[in-house]
Amino acid sequence: MNLTKPQSSIFLDESRFRVVVAGRRFGKTYLSTVEILKEALSAPDRNVWYLAPTYKAAKEIAWEMLLNVTPRGYIAKTNETLLTINLINGSTISLKGAEKPDNLRGRALDFCVLDELADMRKEAWFEVIRPSLSDREGKALFIGTPKGRNHFYDLHCKGIDKDEGWSSFQYTTLDGGNVPEDEITQAQADLDERTFMQEYQARFVNYAGIIYYSFDRAESVKKINGELPDTIHIGMDFNIDPMSATVAVRDGRTLTILDEIVIFGSSTDEMVDEIKTRYPKKHVIVYPDPASRQRRTSAAGRTDLSILQNAGFDVRVKTKHTAVRDRINAVNSKLCSSKGERSLFVGSQCKKTIASLERQTYKEGTSQPDKDGGHDHMNDALGYLVDYLFPIRKQFEAQEPTRWT
Repeated sequence: MNLTKPQSSIFLDESRFRVVVAGRRFGKTYLSTVEILKEALSAPDRNVWYLAPTYKAAKEIAWEMLLNVTPRGYIAKTNETLLTINLINGSTISLKGAEKPDNLRGRALDFCVLDELADMRKEAWFEVIRPSLSDREGKALFIGTPKGRNHFYDLHCKGIDKDEGWSSFQYTTLDGGNVPEDEITQAQADLDERTFMQEYQARFVNYAGIIYYSFDRAESVKKINGELPDTIHIGMDFNIDPMSATVAVRDGRTLTILDEIVIFGSSTDEMVDEIKTRYPKKHVIVYPDPASRQRRTSAAGRTDLSILQNAGFDVRVKTKHTAVRDRINAVNSKLCSSKGERSLFVGSQCKKTIASLERQTYKEGTSQPDKDGGHDHMNDALGYLVDYLFPIRKQFEAQEPTRWT
């Protein structure tokens, strides 16, 4: 079996879950069939699947190639109707379609290739295939071309973030060695930039109208190390479903988000209890929504502001809301200034914050943030914090905090 250098790197990687983001004609199907054969022959009585977005696609894309890479002497029986190959060692290779994920339930799997996961419904992996791998501690290979920042992107990021058991690979069409460079140059001339970047360069292109355009996962996300300082800073949004808070430390003009708190169906009192549980001996400075001055969330008529103050927190809040545009600009300027300097970072464990910064967009044709996607609450919490400490239109001098070392 002849594998290219990029394909060999993937093939030799021993991570349980591997995510391969590749441009068109990289050789994804050939690699998938080689991987399937390797797993099916590695031990007797193994159950190995190739899963495509549809049954028709599974047959058209992989059936003939799988038969071609499998030595005839290893095959006990084939069934083209069911798209199954039984090997002489008792293992079974099955090709499946993901049109109806519920129909895939009930089988224990040793290995599964999910080809073009971006075109499948999210539950195909999270609700069906992942549980099917648990009994036998099975493995999975995700392989495909990007299609926006959806669930395929989420899994790719698990490898990028070095989550245990995960690895990610990203290769362009040119890296695959199957398409001449001049053809790729011609495709670049024929296609719009977004399509070319996605289909040939295997890039997860940003949503149109992205709000926090200065956020860059490679530059803005980092591992958090070191002891916490005595003082922590918390931005807070009071939406009941969910209550959201972003927890940061400050070193001069640099902010680092190290934790996030999201509580559904909650109250300000519950948020206070959670903060005290997580940070019992810290000086907590809270930067809430200015509406906290009037908003009442208890039968006793207490305001959110009074609840925070009575809890012993140092509360710093503006007398009125900053314009939404200015608050967004304040966050973007900390993520990356006009001079290319970054002074706002996010810990890799803060998954909700990262997703919110990457994905919240403006409503189409407007300058109003879209609040339907659920990404606004954490961004608002972060915005209140940043806007108080580093406002675009500076109304006061923020107090210098304890230095984080």
